[in-house]
Amino acid sequence: MTTDSDPRIGEVSEGVVLRRILDTVGPSAAEVGPGDDAAVLSAPHGSIVATVDTLVHGPDFRLAWSSAFDLGWKAAAVNLADVAAMGARPTALLVALAMPDATRLSFVEDLASGLHAACETLAPGCRIEGGDLTVSETLTIAVTALGVLDGHAPVLRSGARVGDVVALAGDAGVAARGLAVLFDRFRDAAGTPMAIDHAALSADDETALASQLRPKPPIVLGPLAAAAGATAMMDVSDGLALDASRMAEASGVTIDFDLAQLGNEPLVLSGGEDHALLASFPAETALPAGFRAIGRVVPEMRERVLVDGTPYEGSTGWDPYRDWDAHAG
Repeated sequence: MTTDSDPRIGEVSEGVVLRRILDTVGPSAAEVGPGDDAAVLSAPHGSIVATVDTLVHGPDFRLAWSSAFDLGWKAAAVNLADVAAMGARPTALLVALAMPDATRLSFVEDLASGLHAACETLAPGCRIEGGDLTVSETLTIAVTALGVLDGHAPVLRSGARVGDVVALAGDAGVAARGLAVLFDRFRDAAGTPMAIDHAALSADDETALASQLRPKPPIVLGPLAAAAGATAMMDVSDGLALDASRMAEASGVTIDFDLAQLGNEPLVLSGGEDHALLASFPAETALPAGFRAIGRVVPEMRERVLVDGTPYEGSTGWDPYRDWDAHAG
């Protein structure tokens, strides 16, 4: 029986689960520990940035919608984005695959091709340097990404200061629109995912699907933002409003978005998985090419996120413990 003191995972948020784990394992010994996009670990000749992310069939992808190449690409991209969000340059990925024993070898080869292509395209010089293979009833892809800071300090999500300009590099809301296309148009009456009929898609639909299935976060802009003096930065994975609220809370400030600068993408504030880079810069700083101003940092209020000075009351973004659909496909 479920009790208030010992709820089931499905009854709580991701934040509650993380807090219980962190309270149990004790304080971090790293330069930057849990709570940011990646950890920063001390090493004899500098620091290593390290992060890990897992894609699981069901809550994170559906084989009816994603090819093996897509999965390899996305598994690399989401981890590379976390390294870049620290202002670091990705150098290596370690990949663990847990696969049903009926998985075809060609599927694994295509997945590896996607991993390699994402590294070559998004983070030239980053390589797959190891990993692990095991068997599971559920296809699971776990990637650990490593990076280096090249002599500068990491950019944390806790450094935003009142008066800073808030800027974004990459898309926001497009990948969520792609997910909406999948859920709205490629499921049967029972909710089970069906194969994508590309002939039925418009050019805008295809763009949105590409952003969802093969995101292209601006990895190279992470180190450039750090060099330009970014005071805070993070990967936008769960929605611009939700991730901005996390930056604001960590920094002890409020973020006020300029609606006119956000563009006309309907899901720009609530949609996630584009893996754009959200950063703050001192007002006098020239924004690096690829970043656009979308707001400003204001003194702390009860509301962490405003839009044109008004509290944001829209969707709170993606929470895997609340939002995933259990239908396989």
